[in-house]
Amino acid sequence: MVVKKDGRREKFDRQKVLSGLLHACEKRPVAATKLEQIVDETEAYVVDSPERERSTSEVGELIMSRLKLIDTVAYIRFASVYRDFKDVREFKAELEELLSGKDPKKRR
Repeated sequence: MVVKKDGRREKFDRQKVLSGLLHACEKRPVAATKLEQIVDETEAYVVDSPERERSTSEVGELIMSRLKLIDTVAYIRFASVYRDFKDVREFKAELEELLSGKDPKKRR
C-alpha cells in the first residue's frame, strides 16, 4: 500500500509508476529494461516495508534518485510533475541544484 499526501491509502500500482516513467522518458534514450528495473525496485521497496506501506513521498524520492542516474532530462521532467513546481523559480532552483552537483532538496 502507498499512503497519499491526503492520507488515503491505495494499492501500489506498477502500471501507474511505469506510465509516469514512460511519460518522463518520452523521446529520451532510455531503455525499457531500465524503466522496468526502476519499477521492480520501487515495488520491492513498498512490499518489503515492515508495515507493508510507504508514503508516496518516499516512493517518489526513490524513483527520482534512480531516474537521475539514468537520464537527467527525464529526471527533471518527472520531478516537475512529482514536485508540482508552482512557478519558473522553483524549476530553476531544481536545475541549479542539479547542475551544481548537489542533491535537490526534498520538498514536502
